[in-house]
Amino acid sequence: MGCERKDNKHGGCHKSNCICEVVRFIKRVQSTSPEVDCVECDTDCFMAPLGSLVSPVRGRVNTRVFSLLTDDGDYFKAVFRGGKSVKPYPRAANESEMGRKPSYPSTSCVSVFFRVQTVFDSCCATIQVLQPLYNGNPIDIYDNGKICLEKVCKVNGFGPTNTCLTVDLSCFCGIQCIDDVYIDFCDET
Repeated sequence: MGCERKDNKHGGCHKSNCICEVVRFIKRVQSTSPEVDCVECDTDCFMAPLGSLVSPVRGRVNTRVFSLLTDDGDYFKAVFRGGKSVKPYPRAANESEMGRKPSYPSTSCVSVFFRVQTVFDSCCATIQVLQPLYNGNPIDIYDNGKICLEKVCKVNGFGPTNTCLTVDLSCFCGIQCIDDVYIDFCDET
């Protein structure tokens, strides 16, 4: 049983949804810096100010990274473009340079990590897809046509992409806030 509620009157998803309120709050907290409150759950999306998620951060933060869950409990995923470029693996000293192309590690262009850009109408948002990184390098979280949860658990950083989506937030069942981070959106990668 999923939590997505169909509204026959409007022919789609139910228009009242807590996900909308959480994403609106994330947008507000990304734009302001109120006082820190003590909260027992350290990944609560309603924690303020930005930078207080998981552990208090000293320094610059501009993004509350989150993932959305569909009515069957799976991650909402998106294909992105414009992520961090991948450097080729170095060649062994004895390999011939003639006729060989650099070897690139396999990375996909799929992510389950997002940043809210705008919230509008009753429950719509534009969200930016964030590239998953592991120790500063792109990580492929997709395996055999599915999101690999073991690889998702290894993600320890996020990079900007050129991809945004417009979504109806009332059609999601869950939201998980991941981390508060600084992402340089002007840096050419």
